Amino acid sequence: MNQKHQEDLSHIRSMMERSSRFISLSGLSGVFAGFAALLGGGYIYFRLKMLGVDYSSTADRVYNSNIIVEFFIVALMVLLFALAFGAFFTIRKSKKNNLPIWTSATKNVLINLLIPLSVGAFFCGSLYLHQLFVYIAPATLLFYGLALVNAEKYTFSDIKYLGYLELILGVVSLFYLGKGLLFWIVGFGFLHVLYGLIMYKKYK
Repeated sequence: MNQKHQEDLSHIRSMMERSSRFISLSGLSGVFAGFAALLGGGYIYFRLKMLGVDYSSTADRVYNSNIIVEFFIVALMVLLFALAFGAFFTIRKSKKNNLPIWTSATKNVLINLLIPLSVGAFFCGSLYLHQLFVYIAPATLLFYGLALVNAEKYTFSDIKYLGYLELILGVVSLFYLGKGLLFWIVGFGFLHVLYGLIMYKKYK
C-alpha cells in the first residue's frame, strides 16, 4: 500500500511539474548555441588579426564604426543561429515526449527571459551610441545572467547555475576592460557547451 501511495505521489508531482515548468528545453540547444558563439567569437578574433590588431596586447585599441557594425552583425547572426537551434531541439524533444510546446509555463519562461534581455538590449544600444564599446560585452553577460536566474523558477532549476556563472564572468570582465571578446567567448561559448552537455546527459 505504501509503495502505491509513493507511486501516486510521484505521478502527481510529475504532472504538477509538467504543468508549471517548461521541461522541453534540450541540452543540445545549449551545445549548438555555444558552438555558434565560438564560431562568431573566433571569426571576430581572426578578423581583427587581418586588420593588424593584436587583441592579446595590452595596448589601447580604437575601432572605427564600420568594424563595430560588422561585430554587431556577427553577434546578431550568432543569436539567430542559437534561437534556431533552440527552437529545433525544443520542438523535437516536445514531440518525442508527447508534450505540448506552447503552455503557460512556456509563456512564463519567455516573459521572464525577455524582460531583462530587452532592458539589456536598450542599455547596450545606449553604450553603442555613446561609444562606450568596452562595456558592451560585460553588459551582455550581466543581463543574460540575470535573465537566466529570473527564468529559473519556470524551467529546470539547473539553469540558474549557468546564470550565476554568467554574472560572475560579467562582473570580472568589468575589471578587464578591453578583453570583453575573450570573456564573451567563454561565457556564451564554452559555458553554453559545458552546460548543454551536462543537461543533455542528465535529462536526455
